[in-house]
Formats: sequence, structure tokens, C-alpha cells
Amino acid sequence: MPPDLTPAELTLLGLLVEKPRHGYELDEVITARGMREWTEIGFSSIYYLLGKLRNRGLVEETDARVNRPATARKVYAATADGRRACAEASERAIAEPRPVFPPLLVGLANQPAIPPERLRAALAHRAAALEERHSEVRRAADAQPHAPGFVRAIFEYSLAQLAAEQSWLTAYRASLTDTLGDT
Repeated sequence: MPPDLTPAELTLLGLLVEKPRHGYELDEVITARGMREWTEIGFSSIYYLLGKLRNRGLVEETDARVNRPATARKVYAATADGRRACAEASERAIAEPRPVFPPLLVGLANQPAIPPERLRAALAHRAAALEERHSEVRRAADAQPHAPGFVRAIFEYSLAQLAAEQSWLTAYRASLTDTLGDT
């Protein structure tokens, strides 16, 4: 049984299973693939997470270094244990649905506390934000026409989730107009 990996650890480990990389390259891939939309990895946490993975024997520093003026960057690669742990944890992540805890549901549970006009404004704001996020993910996907199939699948899943929420939100806003009227 592999060690429990946080989503951020599993994401970095998976990128290192693809190929050895240094921290800045990991950040570039995370940005290019829009991964910050679905996992919490800040640039400042990459080396911290790499250290944790290294201490657990899942990644190691390789002999290769990326040389740039006045700096040499350590390159990390997945170990055999890291590859095994990544595969097992990824299989579980795909196979086992897990609950999510979106703050939207907390807000909806407390909807009676919100005056109708402010509720409508909040929902309109959410609709605009969803549209913008959908456009951003679409642009990121379109910028990588030759991405591997698994990367395209991530973009497609993200776009489908956004479209589903947009559809729900449209219907919900219409039902509020029926319920609350045009106040």
C-alpha cells in the first residue's frame, strides 16, 4: 500500500513520472496545463513538496542540473517507489468518487439570510466568473493542440464541469425569478 499522498503531492509526483524536471519547469507545466484550477499548488510550495516527496523516498535529485547564469537548478525524478505510489494513488483517485466541499453549498444553505437583490447580484457575479473561467480553460486547452490525450482529458473534464455548473446556475436563477419575483 503506497503512502497517502495529498493531491498536490500526487500532482507533482505524476509530473516527475512523466519526466525529470526542476522546480521552475514544474511551475511552468502546472501553469500551462491550467492545473491550478483543480489543485492547490503555489509556486512557493513546489520545493517544500519536493522535499517531502524526497524524504519519503518517492523522488530523488538526479545528477543532471539545469545551468543558467549564476544558478544551477536541481532536477528531480521519480524513484521506482515513487512510480509505484503514483500509479496506485492515481488509480484510486480515478476509481473512487470522493466528496467535495464547495463553499457554494454553504452559501446556498444560508440563502435565507441574503436579501433577494443581493442574492441575484451574487449569482450574476458567479455566472460572469464561470464564463470567464470557462474562457480561460478553453484558451489554455486551445494553446496546446498537440498535448497528450491525458492532458486533453483534464481540460475536457474541467470544461464539462464548468458547463454543468453554468447550466445549473441558469436554471436556478430562472427558478428564483419564479419564486422571488422581480423584487
